[in-house]
Amino acid sequence: MSSRKPKLILVYEPEEACFDRLVADGHVPARAAEIASYLAQSTDIAREFDALAAACQMRGLSFAPVALDDAAGVLAGEDPQTTLVWTLTDGIAYFRGGTAPALARLNGLKLLGADDALFALCQDKFRSGAVLGALGLPVPQSGFARDGRWLVAPPASPTGWFVKPNRLGAKIGIWPDSRSSDLGHALELSRRVFAAYRDDVVVQPYVAGRNARASFLGLKPETGVEALGIAFVDSGGDFQTMADSLALYGDTGEAARAAGTYTEPVLLPVATSQPRADSTIRQIAQRLMVGLGLRDVFSIDFRVEADNSVHLIEFEVCPGLPCFDFRAYCRTQWGMDLANAVAESAASRFFASPAR
Repeated sequence: MSSRKPKLILVYEPEEACFDRLVADGHVPARAAEIASYLAQSTDIAREFDALAAACQMRGLSFAPVALDDAAGVLAGEDPQTTLVWTLTDGIAYFRGGTAPALARLNGLKLLGADDALFALCQDKFRSGAVLGALGLPVPQSGFARDGRWLVAPPASPTGWFVKPNRLGAKIGIWPDSRSSDLGHALELSRRVFAAYRDDVVVQPYVAGRNARASFLGLKPETGVEALGIAFVDSGGDFQTMADSLALYGDTGEAARAAGTYTEPVLLPVATSQPRADSTIRQIAQRLMVGLGLRDVFSIDFRVEADNSVHLIEFEVCPGLPCFDFRAYCRTQWGMDLANAVAESAASRFFASPAR
């Protein structure tokens, strides 16, 4: 190894930079603000840069947060032997964080997390669903619509359908009426999504059950699915809307905390009430790690029915590190706060026995 001190570089895309770019591209400011709000974890984690630097210092690392617009220049000057890149925010359309792992690879730098191909795949829900289905995983079959026109007709569904953006956000339905019993209404939702956000929609059979999330951080490179934290996420609603998302993160979430109105969803271990479902989720995660290449840090979202049927909804290669659920996972699984869990994971990539 080089004599230079090992360094962790955290690449992130700021909300403000994204907002300015979207407005310049012709998005209405109110919609641009909603889109940029998905980058609120960049706003939230900035408050912890000092703690992250201190936790890294304790383990013999230096720490450098780098805004995405500066990443190309910064990464080009780093030492491949002593630099580890961790990409905080993803994106291939509205957001551009998916370029960070490609830049790391271009410059021969070590990367914590999935490779750039998965950054692109996970952000396109229709394509990722097709790949997950080909792997034999229990993902709902999808229809695909653009601005009120079917590109792929959805399957029949006696329970109705769920309509969500294809590239914007993840599993959220944007509006409270995103569950539809009528395909005409589903096409109307696609027109609304296209008009507001310029996105296509995925239309899937509605799946009953509870929302569950599996969080993963490989504190050491050999960490396996035994370290998954699998919890029901009970927010009081059937699914998350744009308004629900805005209330949890970034400046809006901070204002709610200051006003005493902030309420986090309740996290309940799946294994406590449905151990069979917990086991199934671990098997699915193992398939994704082996067959798809998920590694180091990720999350997977599911719907779990009362009979233990498990439906894979999506995977994320950039889980919201400063979000309530990932913080809780770090505490319960690793007994660490976020800063120390991040620093420990980075140190383990450089040192056989990182300091604690």
